[in-house]
Amino acid sequence: MPIHFGTDGWRAVIGEEFTFDNVRLVAQAMAEYILESEPAPDAPVVIGFDTRFLSDRFAIAVAEVLAGNTLRVILSRADCPTPVVSYAVRASDACAGVMITASHNPPRYSGIKLKSPDGASAPTRATQRVEEKLRAPKFETPRVRAYQDALQAGVITRTNFFPLYFKHIQTLVDMQIIGKEQWRVVVDPMYGAGRGYLRSILTAAGCEVLEIRGEMNPGFGGIHPEPIEKYLSALTAAVRDHHSDIGLANDGDADRIGAVDDAGNFVDPHFIFALTLRYLLEVRKLRGVVVKTISTTQMINLLAARYNLPLYETPVGFNHIADLMQTHDVLMGGEESGGITMRGHVPMGDGVLMGLLLMEMMSHYGRGLRDLVADLREEFGAFYYARRDLRTQPFSKAELVQRLKDNAPATMAGLSLVSINDRDGIKYLFDDSSWLLIRPSGTEPVLRVYSEARSPELVQELLTQGVALSDAMRNTN
Repeated sequence: MPIHFGTDGWRAVIGEEFTFDNVRLVAQAMAEYILESEPAPDAPVVIGFDTRFLSDRFAIAVAEVLAGNTLRVILSRADCPTPVVSYAVRASDACAGVMITASHNPPRYSGIKLKSPDGASAPTRATQRVEEKLRAPKFETPRVRAYQDALQAGVITRTNFFPLYFKHIQTLVDMQIIGKEQWRVVVDPMYGAGRGYLRSILTAAGCEVLEIRGEMNPGFGGIHPEPIEKYLSALTAAVRDHHSDIGLANDGDADRIGAVDDAGNFVDPHFIFALTLRYLLEVRKLRGVVVKTISTTQMINLLAARYNLPLYETPVGFNHIADLMQTHDVLMGGEESGGITMRGHVPMGDGVLMGLLLMEMMSHYGRGLRDLVADLREEFGAFYYARRDLRTQPFSKAELVQRLKDNAPATMAGLSLVSINDRDGIKYLFDDSSWLLIRPSGTEPVLRVYSEARSPELVQELLTQGVALSDAMRNTN
């Protein structure tokens, strides 16, 4: 049975690979891994789940297996965001955490994320160990303790993690300043596990909040619960119809952020990351290491250079950011998909936290998101971003990357090449801070081509030339 963990867990189609039998097998392998790590006596495992079909029942199935392996379990009372579970792991001195979610994937998928004691996604060595146990010839039949029996014995307890999380968030965000402008906010959890979180916190702060798509809908209204522009038409319409000041969106497990300004313009995570970093540096006077993935805006590089901050650029995947947060004093870390975090929080993206920081920022300046984006463009120049995903026939990823490096063009779209980064695929950086990234997927025959440039037209031209170049290099004998 091919169960493989990616950069952030195992995901599969419900009813095909993602079945109760397979979930119990994975839970047994995780239990054995946790126990061989020699956790502190009575250290619990925290379990949460999202709003997908049967997520709550899958979570109970995992809890039964962990209880059957003598582990104590703290199980969420209701669906909740992944970053909330991650913080509960850390705050409860848990030996591990498990989140039942497929994040932003289509509704037919579910998944399991394994968390380390610090709340971060389990490192690759941990998930590889879980996979090794699943493949072992003498792998045991899952040991199960019936839910009601474990509940009555206190081996499984049910808890609402929101109060714990809210208390912690108030140490990171100035809730008093958020309320002073009485902002009108639309929040869109996209039918995901973030429902009620931003609404409750912002209402308590004094904002006028409308939540859309917050009811339980495991089919996510037929869309992918991913806060990117093409899935946020409902949020855009609500902001315009209700004359709101801002719209905030989270993905299916609320570890990602997307936003819409008062005019209904989509504000992508590149700008959210850059605006928040500038605010922490200029207003809060904080300093520290900045970490970004290779596919994230060059505005972060420009800010780090201006403030003389160390900057690390990692391969795609928040696990690489989390690794650096274990060893460096990281002020902010983030990726282009909207997973962003800051010092003092768990080492993973948190869309709820980032939404609140945007509100704090707007309140401090007394200005809306549209004005703040305009200020950033005036300061650093215009930046536009786009990506194309190309499904291809299988090819040698290593050979393609080497050919793209060896045959790097001196110019593209009239821009001069100044450097090459081969940390994850090939990234060409040009003389005006524009860039083109050609990155083969690590798990499927898909080629991802990314670009950021000074105009939308230049972005598209770079993408077109990047696709043509990659086609030529793949077809080279």
